[in-house]
Amino acid sequence: MRKFKSVGLGLLAASAVAFATPAAAQLQAWEDYTPQETVIELTYVKVDEGQLPYYLEGLQQTWVKANEVAKQLGQITDYGIYTVPYGANEVNLVLRINYPNMASLDPDKAEYEKFMEAWGDTNMESSNETVRELYNNIRKIRGTYILRELVMND
Repeated sequence: MRKFKSVGLGLLAASAVAFATPAAAQLQAWEDYTPQETVIELTYVKVDEGQLPYYLEGLQQTWVKANEVAKQLGQITDYGIYTVPYGANEVNLVLRINYPNMASLDPDKAEYEKFMEAWGDTNMESSNETVRELYNNIRKIRGTYILRELVMND
């Protein structure tokens, strides 16, 4: 019994050392990897069965056009729409917006006014109506996440 207890304690100690070793090998920002300035917003969407063409048509008239305005103003750098062909069926569409940096997400009255001048009240009201009357009936937002890439240094 005593022999088994010693072996068990030895295995326990070896396991603790094995799990502790990675903690000692922590990487350092800017030395081992570099956080990128660009941030990416991903919105995960579940569109109802058979409604994807209608949702995409609405996005083309609202989300895509608004992002084109924001891109021309330099408020975003890129955007994209992605289908999810397989998975757990929790989402079937992902919307992506690339921002130049995290500060681009801060409230900024001057940038808002530039966007509204370019986008216009008519487009804003039409977009809001599409959200209320179409989007809210055929899709559910499953989550929005902000990502920042980490590039491993050589």
